[in-house]
Amino acid sequence: MDFIFIIIILIMSVVIHEVSHGYAALALGDPTAKYQGRLTLNPISHLDPIGSFFVPLIGYFAGGFIVGWAKPVPFNPYNLRNQRWGEALVAVAGPISNIALAILFGLTIRFLPEYINISQSFLNLASSVVLINIILAIFNLIPIPPLDGSKILFAFLPYKWQTLRQSFERFGLILVFIFILFIWQIMSHIIGFIFTLLTGIAF
Repeated sequence: MDFIFIIIILIMSVVIHEVSHGYAALALGDPTAKYQGRLTLNPISHLDPIGSFFVPLIGYFAGGFIVGWAKPVPFNPYNLRNQRWGEALVAVAGPISNIALAILFGLTIRFLPEYINISQSFLNLASSVVLINIILAIFNLIPIPPLDGSKILFAFLPYKWQTLRQSFERFGLILVFIFILFIWQIMSHIIGFIFTLLTGIAF
């Protein structure tokens, strides 16, 4: 599919991901994102030039996977009612939103054509939504700071480990991409398996 459509799907997916963080924080007692006007699906409020355009552009033309991110939705962990698990619950809301989108569009591809005629263009579009959201969910669940997976992981670790997390965050994205280089083959098999499971289409 044309790159522009891929970017549109990616941007809307990462925006939903970030807004989900904001609503989870609000539900747990922190209104920071609401007061800063970040509980909106307007992409302009969330776009990050590097994560929303530059990184996806490299991935697309390098023939690799398309991944990206938006500006993180701010939240104050000290406002959360559950100090032990609150940050992890806010973190997991993002990947859950991507998983939900992948399931919704995947099941649409798998079952809707049995009842109505659907154009190939729509099927291609829906397939891209499924694939991109599977990639985003898996990418964000990598347990390396600053990704969501690290916040979930550190919620289970003793408090003394938090200083290690802060140290990792300085070099986090570099470590993430090095990690991906080493496990890309495994990740691609996992992505392909989930894609086929949801859509019934061979990856």
